[in-house]
Amino acid sequence: MSTPRKKALEVQDIGDVTLVVFTTNKILDDQVIQSIGEQLFSLVDSMGKKNILLNFNKVEYLSSAALGKLISLHKRVLGVKGKLALCCIAPSIFEVFEITGLKKVFRIFDTEQEALESF
Repeated sequence: MSTPRKKALEVQDIGDVTLVVFTTNKILDDQVIQSIGEQLFSLVDSMGKKNILLNFNKVEYLSSAALGKLISLHKRVLGVKGKLALCCIAPSIFEVFEITGLKKVFRIFDTEQEALESF
C-alpha cells in the first residue's frame, strides 16, 4: 500500500499574482519534480495565470532537473506576456542560481512582500 503523497505545492491568488509555496524541503526526486512541473505548467496553460511568484522558503535542496522545470515555466510565462518571480531562496540554493547564470534569468527577491510589490 502506498502512502498518500503530501502536496508539494500550495497555491493561492493574491490580487493578480498567483503565489506558489513549495511545501517540501527537498525537490530531488524525479516523480516529485515531474508532478511539480505539471502543476506549475497547468497554472499557465490551463488556468491562464500570468503573474506567478514562487516562494522557496521551505526548500533546502533543489536538483538540476527542478531548475530545468523552472526554466520551462519561465518560458511559458514569457509566452503569455506574464511575469515570474522567485523569493525566499536559501543561500545554498541561491549559489546554484549564481553559478549557473540563472540569477540573471529570474527575478529573485529576498522576501515575499518585495516580490509581490514587483508585479
